Amino acid sequence: MYKVVIDTKGADKGVGTIIRGVKGALEKIEGLAVLLVGDEADILSECQANELDMERVEILNATEEVTNYDSPVTALFQKRDSSLVKAMEALSKRDDLCGFVGAGNTGALIACATKYLSGKERVRPALSAVLPSIGGGFTCLVDTGATIDCDANMLLHFGKIGSAFMKKMYGISNPRVGLLSNGAEETKGNKVVKEAHQLLKNEEGLNFVGNFEGSNALGGGCDVLVCDGFAGNQVLKVTEGTAKRIITDVVKYAKKTGSEEIMKLVGYLMSIYDIGSLGGGIVLGVEKPVVKAHGACDEKAILSTIKIVLNMAQNKEVFEGEDAINGEN
Repeated sequence: MYKVVIDTKGADKGVGTIIRGVKGALEKIEGLAVLLVGDEADILSECQANELDMERVEILNATEEVTNYDSPVTALFQKRDSSLVKAMEALSKRDDLCGFVGAGNTGALIACATKYLSGKERVRPALSAVLPSIGGGFTCLVDTGATIDCDANMLLHFGKIGSAFMKKMYGISNPRVGLLSNGAEETKGNKVVKEAHQLLKNEEGLNFVGNFEGSNALGGGCDVLVCDGFAGNQVLKVTEGTAKRIITDVVKYAKKTGSEEIMKLVGYLMSIYDIGSLGGGIVLGVEKPVVKAHGACDEKAILSTIKIVLNMAQNKEVFEGEDAINGEN
């Protein structure tokens, strides 16, 4: 039995969306149990309304909520009875809890993960997204928003933990690591990117394959793409927005022409580029699986996020040993 702790607060569409996603997960995944953290009365009401199997549900009451307007410091030290803090604390202390799902404040989530789950090395976790790339593979984009201002050593760290993740979760023996820049040449990029290029290039055991422009970020040339959180978040959001725009235009054309073949193409495109269905941001550099769902997530995304956590929990070697925390190969 795998039990996932879920923060029921913070989602744009409310606790009901979270509970409906949990219901789908409980119905589809045998051996899954959940610890729901939040307002006990609201959780019970939604569970009853959606007819959840309460034998597989545990509830932990929390009287406070971390909002998107709260700073990470406020969340950690002034809202100790918030659903986020109590969920992370429970995850760190209880062996029966295998991972975390939440859709709230990203900065606060990273701060809590650092405090409760970063281990004795106390490295700063990074937020990553695994996106489809050309050729049917995947690229791990890291960082996607946890650390906006990075130095070169942080970017090296992102490359190491991203490489360790792709090796152990996707079975890639020697993951190719790229660096996001404004040109493929070694001389391109700002000061930090140029310094990071040299660090990545000289890091023993890291398969660094050079710079990648944004237009080729998902071209299949690398398994891990390193960048600061600001740039990574823009790559993620622009990719999502562009995919939605293209699919919308294709749907309009299909309806206009009445073409069934084009509608089949739409289904294919949505199966590949539905970023929401891929789950959420995976926190790397922590001792247990932590996945951040999009604030505007629906129940389908919550189900996908829970599946990611379970997949990571079932591959325990990703989190066991110093190599997983420090990104060593």
